[in-house]
Amino acid sequence: MNHYETVFILNPVLSEAQVKETVSKFEDYLTSKGAEFVSKEDWGLKKLAYEIQNKKSGFYTLLEFKAPGDILIGFETEFRRDERVMRFLTVSLDKHAISWAERRREKLKSKAN
Repeated sequence: MNHYETVFILNPVLSEAQVKETVSKFEDYLTSKGAEFVSKEDWGLKKLAYEIQNKKSGFYTLLEFKAPGDILIGFETEFRRDERVMRFLTVSLDKHAISWAERRREKLKSKAN
């Protein structure tokens, strides 16, 4: 099982319920294919660095998971088929990126308390 991180941006005109439904759709896809979630972060509505599809903002979500590499093609196809998704990026994490992600999560937990 490889360690992956996916960030995707959803259309800003979606309601809160539609955003949650879309995120859960991708989570369900991963769990149905045997992926194991490490973390999920909802970054909320953020301003984009440049316009995408004439939009200046979008809902950001980060999913960190462990999965076999052969499910990524189908996973990214699901992103391409969903018109609510403006952009997405999936990267494979090496041992240094994994430790950095763990430190980032710990830092976020300490800020929340």
